[in-house]
Amino acid sequence: MLIGREAERRVIEQLVAGARVGTAGVLLVTGEPGIGKTTLLDEAATTAHGLRILRARGTEAERELPFGALLQLLRPALSSLDRIPGPQRSALASALALGPATTADRFAVGAATLSLICRYAEDAPLAVIVDDAHLLDRPSAEALLFAARRLVADPIVLLIAARTQEQHPLAEADLPVLQLDGVPLEAAQAILRGLPSELVEQLHSTVAGNPLALLELAADPDHLHRMPPGAPLPVPELIAEAFTARANRLSPDARTALLVAALDDSELGAVARACQELGVDVATLQEAETAALVAIRDGEVQFRHPLVRSAIYASAGPAERRTAHRAVARVTVDADKRAWHLSEAVLGTDDEVAAGLDAAAEHAAVRGAHSVAATAYERAARLSEGLHDRAVRLVAAGEAAWSAGLADRADSLLDDALALQPPLQVRIGAQEIRGDIAVKCGSPSRARDILAAAAAECEDPAVAIGLLADAVGACLRMSDAAAGLELAHDIDRLLPGVERPGPRIMGMLASGVAKVLAGQGGTSQIRAAVAMAPSVELDRDRRRQVWMVLAALFLRESGTGRGLLQQAMLERREQVALGTLPGLLFVLARDDATTDRWTDAMAAYDEGIRLSRETGQMTELAMNLAGLAWLSSHQGRAESQDLASECLRICAEREIHLGTLWSLFALGDLELGRGAPALALPQYERLVDVLAANGLKDPDLSPAPELAEVYRRLGRTDDAERVAQEHTVLAEAKGQPWSLARAARARGVVGDNERDFMQALAWHAETLDVFEAARTRLAYGAWLRRARRRVDARAQLRLAVEAFDALGAAGWADQAAMELKATGETARRRVPSTADELTPQERQIALLLADGQSIREAAAGLFLSPKTVEYHLRKVYAKLGIHSRTELAEQLKSSPFRT
Repeated sequence: MLIGREAERRVIEQLVAGARVGTAGVLLVTGEPGIGKTTLLDEAATTAHGLRILRARGTEAERELPFGALLQLLRPALSSLDRIPGPQRSALASALALGPATTADRFAVGAATLSLICRYAEDAPLAVIVDDAHLLDRPSAEALLFAARRLVADPIVLLIAARTQEQHPLAEADLPVLQLDGVPLEAAQAILRGLPSELVEQLHSTVAGNPLALLELAADPDHLHRMPPGAPLPVPELIAEAFTARANRLSPDARTALLVAALDDSELGAVARACQELGVDVATLQEAETAALVAIRDGEVQFRHPLVRSAIYASAGPAERRTAHRAVARVTVDADKRAWHLSEAVLGTDDEVAAGLDAAAEHAAVRGAHSVAATAYERAARLSEGLHDRAVRLVAAGEAAWSAGLADRADSLLDDALALQPPLQVRIGAQEIRGDIAVKCGSPSRARDILAAAAAECEDPAVAIGLLADAVGACLRMSDAAAGLELAHDIDRLLPGVERPGPRIMGMLASGVAKVLAGQGGTSQIRAAVAMAPSVELDRDRRRQVWMVLAALFLRESGTGRGLLQQAMLERREQVALGTLPGLLFVLARDDATTDRWTDAMAAYDEGIRLSRETGQMTELAMNLAGLAWLSSHQGRAESQDLASECLRICAEREIHLGTLWSLFALGDLELGRGAPALALPQYERLVDVLAANGLKDPDLSPAPELAEVYRRLGRTDDAERVAQEHTVLAEAKGQPWSLARAARARGVVGDNERDFMQALAWHAETLDVFEAARTRLAYGAWLRRARRRVDARAQLRLAVEAFDALGAAGWADQAAMELKATGETARRRVPSTADELTPQERQIALLLADGQSIREAAAGLFLSPKTVEYHLRKVYAKLGIHSRTELAEQLKSSPFRT
């Protein structure tokens, strides 16, 4: 019977009741050892009538067993494995060693876990209960966390118990938490019924109501009397001491058998075989059972509490532990587990044991357990006698840690490898990984220096081009035009010596982008590389594939390379490659934001922001924030300021100047769209300063057309003309339609030549940017009105109002409508649609379903459950006032937000 936990029981009962009616609930129960977490979960399982149960418990012995806890949890649900999407099914089968090994993104297993438990819950509501989560192997914990964050509308309650102040992925997550404290005195009196009330009060005060500590000290009250009066007692240590004292009263053979059980998975047969190796009769475990330290049930040795296992292991001497590990290794069939045990038995170095751990690491990495692989590689390195083997394994450990998302640990391991002065090829590999870590999670300037230095000593031109291309990518993010141009020249010198088309294309793209940033041409090089790409199978597993989709944006031409974006996104979603999605989502969103597909862009930016936070990619987070801030500013959304503010903070810390540029652009455009040029001016001028400080001469990054308009409105005619003329020089040097259109508009705004506006509209016709074309029509219409050509002005202003309204750029639409009214005509405005009220995720789901995807296809692509997609779809239907997928498709097809 559970005593003193009425409030906590009610919380869990509400979550269980919600699962019965199809509302998911997640709760992380935390507290110190012995506080009652396990008892609370047991009570929840007992009272969850009518729910299926999936249970698992973390153990110290299996902490380095890849996905061991996940297999324990999901075993009853594996009958539904064939019902989840194919790539996820393969990833999960590989992770659980139930199918062929497949290399997958570390998030693929999490997506598969979500799909499987949601499928399993379709037949009956489900309770997923995980105890001692702080002892889960990290890959299992990450898979569980991935699923927990996405449970919304499924009949599932997920209850997790973990110790406070323990380092594990679930402790760092943003899950709802129920903190367990000690039971009240009344409950303590009920637990210890029969003891003198004075003793109960003293016990309760000493251990702050910890139930397990109450029971242990009550069994040995003399131990309490030996404690200093009034001294604060660390309860976990106190309990462990009580268990150790009890174990020390056992016979030596019983203590040895207990130590063997603490080392292994507690299967009685395995314990017996190891005991036989040590000349100990496993039957002596009955002493430990009598002492209430363990229970032997169903062929397993079950410890009373995890602290018993920890106390037994900690109290054994180092030599005893090594001897026990060696005995367990001799009788262990699994080669990987045997390697782990042998590694604990070694003093000094041992190449044979290191090779076994190396193999275990490879097996873990292939299954997607990268954090386990990192530990195994690192331990193998420490046991390696030769410096070369040690360095190679440290690099492998660093790469595995980076694949697991452990950036700091990866960096430290790679530093250790480089300190050994390994051969060139090993050194280059380490620097390449360090550069990738730095550009995504640290500092682009550090990444540039690391990658450029590695390329300088690289002997393979193709590999060097890849390193230099990544260095250019770092320069792009930090907007270092001079360094990027120097790197481009280095690439150009290497290109003649490279025959493989993949590296050639990548080098041409990176070189072209660097030259565009510096105002030194580059567009023809990009266009030539994009033209070559369809005939070449690019390395799809490498992060550099993003160059193909990014470079096309620098041309801003309709049709150039746009199909590559959608193809790359489709592949990444099918592969559940979440780690690469934030960067691709940013590029996709940026592309859509320069067309009329603003709804798609906002959904992509939103997903990019969420996934960047989840994967810890701060650089990609900053870029997605900047992009969404820029787009939101055009719609006059106040949230643009908050987005830009967060982005500017990140960019200042990490030198991501490109994000700074776009955030300043957003803040200026927000004020200009509100009709406040004086407030827009300081943002644009600060942006110009940043461009100049970094030597950036790409006209597409310049606010010159906006600044010319602001100067003209504020009566600073000379400044307006100067800015427009300077911008024209840069735009003509680049020679691309988008740049030339904006430059022509700037000249039209500050001059009296109608031909400039006509040229601008002609250039706009070669791009897909509806917003910029509408800006030109507004400026042209206003010029025509001032020239008293009202009829001509009305034609341009009507189109501007219509375009702005369609995009949701309300402030700009208002300005165009006022200009139109000044010609004597009242604008016909779009009635605000309920589609405007959809959240980004609702919009994303609506768009996928309107494009013909099924519920399950959309769920798999967005890494959600089908019922969560259905939940959002119901909200979409309610907001749009529709009742079917057919109506949804028609509504979105006719929506001015999408063509």
